[in-house]
Amino acid sequence: MISISRTLEHHLSIWSKNPNRKVLLLRGARQVGKTYLVRKHAEQYAHALEVNFLTDRRTHDFFKGDINISTILENLSTLYGIPIEDGETLLFFDEIQECPEAITALRFFHEKRPGLHVIATGSLLEFALSEVPSFGVGRIESIFLHPLTFDEYLGACGEVKLLSYLSSVGPSSKNSAPIHEKLLSLLKVFLFHGGLPEVATTFLETRNYQSTNVLIDSLRLSFEDDFAKYRGRVPAYRLREVFRSAALQAGKKFVHSHAYPDANSGQVHHAMELLNQAGIVHKIYHSSANGLPLGGEVDTKKFKAIPFDHGIYQRVIGVTPSEVIAKDFDPVNKGAMAEVFAGAAMIALSPPHSRENLHYWHRESKSSNAEVDYVIQVGGKIVPLEIKSGLKGKMQSMQRFLAEKAKGQGSDLGVRSSFENFAKFENILVIPLYALSQIERLVNEYSTSPHNYSN
Repeated sequence: MISISRTLEHHLSIWSKNPNRKVLLLRGARQVGKTYLVRKHAEQYAHALEVNFLTDRRTHDFFKGDINISTILENLSTLYGIPIEDGETLLFFDEIQECPEAITALRFFHEKRPGLHVIATGSLLEFALSEVPSFGVGRIESIFLHPLTFDEYLGACGEVKLLSYLSSVGPSSKNSAPIHEKLLSLLKVFLFHGGLPEVATTFLETRNYQSTNVLIDSLRLSFEDDFAKYRGRVPAYRLREVFRSAALQAGKKFVHSHAYPDANSGQVHHAMELLNQAGIVHKIYHSSANGLPLGGEVDTKKFKAIPFDHGIYQRVIGVTPSEVIAKDFDPVNKGAMAEVFAGAAMIALSPPHSRENLHYWHRESKSSNAEVDYVIQVGGKIVPLEIKSGLKGKMQSMQRFLAEKAKGQGSDLGVRSSFENFAKFENILVIPLYALSQIERLVNEYSTSPHNYSN
């Protein structure tokens, strides 16, 4: 059986050892592995009591009326036959969005039983939280879980040495061609099935491309079935159309009128906000990028959008397994798969305690246009990131950005990411797509390096 280690396990360990811990709310889109992660964490406790509010609705009654934490805990312990002891028991509330009264009660667990370890998870939590009058700010800690990263996938494949290798390799260390090709081969498979844990483990256990595709389609339909639960005045079929349009328009500025025939701009806008709030579409906002924070100069009317998982994306745009694993496959020339993958990688690198927004830069003028796929913050600098293929191209947009932002908080180094091997050409650092997790280390290394390493 395939075992997957998640980076967030480290944060759960830190939380559990903190004497001043708060109630933990684990947030993220459906099927990203929240329940699995908590159950794995629960193995370190003497006792674990899991309450699923979707499948065991008897427990809803415990939270009705006046909130008495002692009574609630006594009732749960009696019902499940599991002792609830400070420091010894993990109390796990799953699918908590099904019981709004339980969400309201979370803050009181921290106030009345601060020594008890309590974790809650759920799907579509953002909608449920918006309807809770008193959420308990200051008493509840949120962390966000995303689909598998490529590093986590390598771990699931048992490629521990490759993981260690990536943490130190770069342009100056001359990444060998055979290792580069092996990493590209693994990346292509990962691009095919995406980062939803159930999909990844199913593929690794069966190596069956067609059945994996069927599973991805099944999960995609389950996401769309959830659209009926979304709050607002947008019909479920409109949400499906906007979701599909977000995938088809990935890599380009999202145009509301392209969502569906006779599109209503207001309805499309509301649907996109709901999809973004649910975490299954990420909006990439335009930023002038003249200084930090990048969100300080956002133009909310200009944004791109990407699905939260590149496996779901490849099914929406209709990529076949044979195309993805082909030797000459280039994800940059197949829709915006590489850009979707890179966006998900950047989001996964963000601090887990907040929902970070992605940004891009675009300058429109009569004489010339220029666009950089992503602009990110590395330390105190703004770094442009372009997703390209091959060694050709003058990177004119990148160079224009670097020239315009050279002063202030702009970086003197741009990053290009593709299927290329590590390299550095003047002020452009080339990082393979499979090594995007190392972008901060490499940018810091080559921004401050006394030598100007160049291929």
